[in-house]
Amino acid sequence: MPNIVVLVKQVPDTYSERKLTDGDFTLDRDSADAVLDEINERAVEEALLLKEAHGGEVTVVSVGPERAGEAIRKALSMGADKAVHVSDPALHGADVIQTAKVLAAAIGRVEGAELVIAGNEASDGGGGAVPAILAELLGYPQLTHARKVELDGTTIKVDRETDDGITHLEASLPAVISVGEKINEPRYPSFKGIMAAKKKPVDTLTAADLGIDASEVGLANAWSAVVEASPKPPRTAGQKVADEGDGGARIAAYLVSQKLI
Repeated sequence: MPNIVVLVKQVPDTYSERKLTDGDFTLDRDSADAVLDEINERAVEEALLLKEAHGGEVTVVSVGPERAGEAIRKALSMGADKAVHVSDPALHGADVIQTAKVLAAAIGRVEGAELVIAGNEASDGGGGAVPAILAELLGYPQLTHARKVELDGTTIKVDRETDDGITHLEASLPAVISVGEKINEPRYPSFKGIMAAKKKPVDTLTAADLGIDASEVGLANAWSAVVEASPKPPRTAGQKVADEGDGGARIAAYLVSQKLI
């Protein structure tokens, strides 16, 4: 049975105030509570379901600062077997291409990994490009926006759901899958799982450990950068329309003025 790699990311809690730093306009991770991204919980859950049905091993892979170890432990407490944590100050400000290169190198360290599962996109960036870039770097087929996943021997089958409908995809392993919010409901870690996670192995690596030159990654070498940022302006009071028989026409006129219709 294939060993599975799940990509996870620690992100600011969506209920916290999120902001950029004043210096380089990267995400200020210390200003908000940090959690395992919800879409990654679903990716972990799908990996565990496949493991329970077919065997194999689940390895969590994450790129992030030391604090990201909390998200890794959450995934381990759900039932993942081990983890690889790439933590290096040189990666600060890395873009999606650099991140995918680091992930590809880290996945190469996981023995027997034939299936990579990720979320469609992280809540802190929303690029949604890492799974596709990673598949290209690894030379694997990509099956994205998965709502349902089935493993039949060495064939992976996916129901891919987008705004255009559902497409049925299949590919031979190895492969990369990204899952959507409808894929499953992630389990809650049990007390036993939380205690067991403390003893599970986490291999912490730097960019150099993966054969990646620090001078080629990070904010200075990113293909994109934020050059200016300002706080979102406060909400202003809306317009009230008193319906005196012409309310519908007045609302329509307002929508036309805002170029909404």
